[in-house]
Amino acid sequence: MITVFILYLVILAGIVVYSARRSKTNTDFVIGGKKLSGFSLALSERATGESAWLLLGLTGHAYAEGWAAIWVALGCVAGILFLWTFMAEPLRRITDRTGAITVSGLFIRTFPGTSRGIGLTSSLIIIFFFILYIAAQFNGAGKIFNDTFNIDPFWGMVIGSAIVTLYTMLGGFITVVATDAFQAVLMVVTCIALPIIGLFIAGAHNLGIAESLLTADFTVPLNVASTASATGFLLVLNGLSWAFGYTGQPQLLTRMMAMRNPVETRQARWLAIAWTLLAYGGAFMIGIIGYRLAGAGLLGENVARVAADSEKIMPVMVMTLLNPILAGILLSGAVSAMMSTASSQLMVVSSSMTEDLYTQLRRKQILDRRLLAMNRILTLGVGAVAFLLAISMEDTVYGLVSYAWSGIGASFGPAVILLLFWKRFSRAGVYASLVTGTLTAVIWKTWLVIPTGISERLASYVLAFMAAMIISLVFPEKEKQTT
Repeated sequence: MITVFILYLVILAGIVVYSARRSKTNTDFVIGGKKLSGFSLALSERATGESAWLLLGLTGHAYAEGWAAIWVALGCVAGILFLWTFMAEPLRRITDRTGAITVSGLFIRTFPGTSRGIGLTSSLIIIFFFILYIAAQFNGAGKIFNDTFNIDPFWGMVIGSAIVTLYTMLGGFITVVATDAFQAVLMVVTCIALPIIGLFIAGAHNLGIAESLLTADFTVPLNVASTASATGFLLVLNGLSWAFGYTGQPQLLTRMMAMRNPVETRQARWLAIAWTLLAYGGAFMIGIIGYRLAGAGLLGENVARVAADSEKIMPVMVMTLLNPILAGILLSGAVSAMMSTASSQLMVVSSSMTEDLYTQLRRKQILDRRLLAMNRILTLGVGAVAFLLAISMEDTVYGLVSYAWSGIGASFGPAVILLLFWKRFSRAGVYASLVTGTLTAVIWKTWLVIPTGISERLASYVLAFMAAMIISLVFPEKEKQTT
C-alpha cells in the first residue's frame, strides 16, 4: 500500500514538473492564460469543488444520519447542475469582455471606480473564510494518513500541507488544473469501486442493504437522540441549501472564466455532470453501506474508531475490506480530494491578495514578474497559516467546510448571479451582497442556528440576495456598465 501511494506521489510530481513550465506570466499563474482545455477545467472544477468534504465529510454524514443525509447530497448536485447549465457560458463571456482574472475583478471591471473598495472588501472576506477552508483540508489529510499508515495526525497534516503548498507555489493555476484532472479520476474511481465492493461483501454475509434502504426514514437521523440537527421539513430545506453556495465559490467560478470558447464549455458541462452523479452517488452509498457493515461487525476492531469519528468510515472501510494494492489506489483518491481543493483555494487567496488588494491599493503599475514572485511567496505564507490553524482546531471537516462554504457562497453568490442576469444591479448592490453575506453567516452560525433550526447556509444567502436587490433599487447605477 505504501508503494502504491509513493507511485501516486511520483506521478503527481511528474505532472507538476511538466505543467509548471507553461506558467510564464502572472496571468498564467492566476487563471491559466486561456491555455487549458475544457475537459481539464471541468475535471479540475469537480475535484476542487468536492475536496475532503466528499470522501470524508459526506460519507461520515451519511454514516451518522442515514437516508436523512440524502438532502445534502441532492442540494450539492442541484447546485453543480445549475452552475454548469446556466452560469458557465455567461461567466466565460463576461470574462472575455472585461479582461478580469479574478471573480472580484469582474465587479471591479464592470463598475469603474470601485477597485479599492471592492478589492479590499472581497479580499478580506476570501482570506478569512478560505483559510478556514484550507485548514479543513489539511485536517482531513491528518485523518487519512493516521488511519492508513498510522502516522500521527500532526505529521499527516505536515505531509499533506507541504506537498500541496509546494506544487501550487511552483506552477500556479496551470499546475493546479493539471494535477486536479489526474486527481479527479482517482476520486471518482474511489467513489465507484468502494460501494460496489461493499455491496458484494454485504451480500456474502446476507446483509439486506436494499431492504434497509427501502424502509429507512428520509427525515430522521440515525443518531436523532444525540444530534442537534433539525428533522422533517427543516432538515430537507437545510440540506438542499448547499446548492446556493456553488454560485459564489471563486475557486469554481475561475474554471468557467478560463474557458476558451462556447464549444469547450458545452463539452465540459457534460463531463462535469457525469462525474458529479457518479461521485455523489458513490460517496453517499459508502456511508450507508459502511453503517450496515459496522453494525454486522465486519469492520472488526476499527469500528471503535468510526464510533468516535464518523468521518473515518471511508478510510476504515478501505483498510479493513481491501487488499493493500487496491487500498493504496483508493486511498490515493482520498488524499487527492484534499489536495485538489486546498491547492485551488491557496491560488484564490494569493491571487486575491495580489490582484484585488495589493495592485488596487498601489497607484503605480507593477511589473508582471514582480506580481508572479509575490503570488508564489503569498501562496507559501497562506499555506503556513492554514497549517497552524489546522493543528489547533477541533471542529469536523464537515463543520468547517459548511461554515466557510456559507460565508463565501452568501457573500459572492448573490452578487455574481445578479451581475450575470439582472441589468439593474448596481455597485451598491455588490457591497450589500459582500457585507450582508459575511456578517449574516458569522452571526447566524454563532448565535442563531440552534434556536431557529435554520442553517447559516440558507439564512445568509437569502438575506444577502434580498439586500443586494433592495440596495440596487435604492441606489441605482448612474454610469453605464462595461458589460
